[in-house]
Amino acid sequence: MLITVCTLGICYPFAVVLVERWRATNTYLHGRQLRFVGTGMGIFGHWIKWLLLSVITLGVYTFWVYPRLMQWKVEKTVYA
Repeated sequence: MLITVCTLGICYPFAVVLVERWRATNTYLHGRQLRFVGTGMGIFGHWIKWLLLSVITLGVYTFWVYPRLMQWKVEKTVYA
């Protein structure tokens, strides 16, 4: 959290990846472990775009950021 605040949200994608990797390795579905294959650089471009659009639209675009982030997380989570 401290790194995200100090970098004004630029490092948030890397924090998301760390949390999702931990969550996936500790989750089992039907006896099979999940694996998160996303990378911080893989979402970094999207995050910058979402951040800029949120600033330009005075925060209105943030309503679309959360669903897009959840979609990216689900797409990058696979069975191990």
